[in-house]
Amino acid sequence: MQKTPHLLIACHECGLVSAIPPFNGSGKASCPRCGHTLIRKVINSAAKVHAYGITCLIMLLLSCVFPFMSFSAKGVSNSISLMDAVRVFHHFDNNALAAVLLTTIIVLPALYIILVMYLFHVANKSAKGQAVISPPSLLKQLSRMVFRVEIWLLVDIFLVGVIVSLVKIAALADVELGSAFWSYCAYSALVVVFSRSIDKEWLWDNLFPSYSTGEVKPGDTHLSGNHVACRVCHQINEPHHKHCQRCESRLRPYNPAKNTAWAWSFLISAVIFYIPANLYPMMYTVSLGSTERSTIMDGVILLWNLGSYPIAAIIFIASVFVPMTKMLIIGWLLQATKEGITDDRDALKKLKYYRFTELVGRWSMIDVFVVAILSALVNLKGLMSISPGPAALYFALVVFFTMSSALIFDSRVFWGPLSLRETSFNPEVSGELT
Repeated sequence: MQKTPHLLIACHECGLVSAIPPFNGSGKASCPRCGHTLIRKVINSAAKVHAYGITCLIMLLLSCVFPFMSFSAKGVSNSISLMDAVRVFHHFDNNALAAVLLTTIIVLPALYIILVMYLFHVANKSAKGQAVISPPSLLKQLSRMVFRVEIWLLVDIFLVGVIVSLVKIAALADVELGSAFWSYCAYSALVVVFSRSIDKEWLWDNLFPSYSTGEVKPGDTHLSGNHVACRVCHQINEPHHKHCQRCESRLRPYNPAKNTAWAWSFLISAVIFYIPANLYPMMYTVSLGSTERSTIMDGVILLWNLGSYPIAAIIFIASVFVPMTKMLIIGWLLQATKEGITDDRDALKKLKYYRFTELVGRWSMIDVFVVAILSALVNLKGLMSISPGPAALYFALVVFFTMSSALIFDSRVFWGPLSLRETSFNPEVSGELT
């Protein structure tokens, strides 16, 4: 098949196909119908990826090696490392949560950084006309994996959980921050900068140039029936393909009934686990022989009574308001797909709510991370100790299922044929540069 420059991109959120104009310098191209970012151009992306990536890995190594923080009360003290916070759930026989912490804040971020650096190294050699030793099949597997795990990197959320933990225990005893804490702060910020320095289009074009898009033209949509767009590499494929010609990802043809059914199943699972997550204790506090159990709301009330109003608000919003609101919004959106959408304004309104659920879903893990930090740090035998309760696992499952429900939901269902809608959009307009 003849290869051509990758000029057309189908929006993942509304299904519109747009022609991307040439780039001069940094910038991004947005969908002219819904405003979703189609591509983002980064100048000297390869150099930035390697510079930020190496720095990230150094900061992560320092965060794991040196003391993270220490806690002392009445002459008794305890010091922990970052790995102690990760291992705490394993110590209390909760291996599932131990694996979640280890994966989301250390293993996946490190693997993500290393693989992105490797892929850019290979792409840079290819751009210079040098021979590439790695098999194409391996490169495609690595590329697919890298861009699918981005949403599960919870480095920044863990840092916020650490800060909340500090506020919670500051009233109980003296807390001293170790050098690893500051290294982790730098690492968390650098991971965000690193991800923003990735020019995905440049990477794909130099690893695997795009294929012909056939008869597809700007203004076509997911309802045109002449293509299936890959969500990983943006390649537009002919409708008979089951896997992407470019990256070999499994394609997701437009099938609202199937996607809606899966989204409902994940949402119902989240609702079921949300009940024990709020009824069972999130953690147990043992002080001078007496044991106190505390649910999520108990922790919010305690912080409020201690005068830590901003932190109490953060915990309430992230652990109570956000999960409940997200489940209600997803349920409302799923119900709206049955009722139908009247025009583009109605579709954009519902799309904004959908984007909100995608944006805030990860932040509900704050309370789980808070429990991990407190359980590892507050372990003064005979005086005071904190251990995780059963609600921590249920709450992590709520976060997982709500995120999965939002990910499987296909927002293209909001957008019908352009000819049948009240809209001022010109389907022949090219992708807008901003």
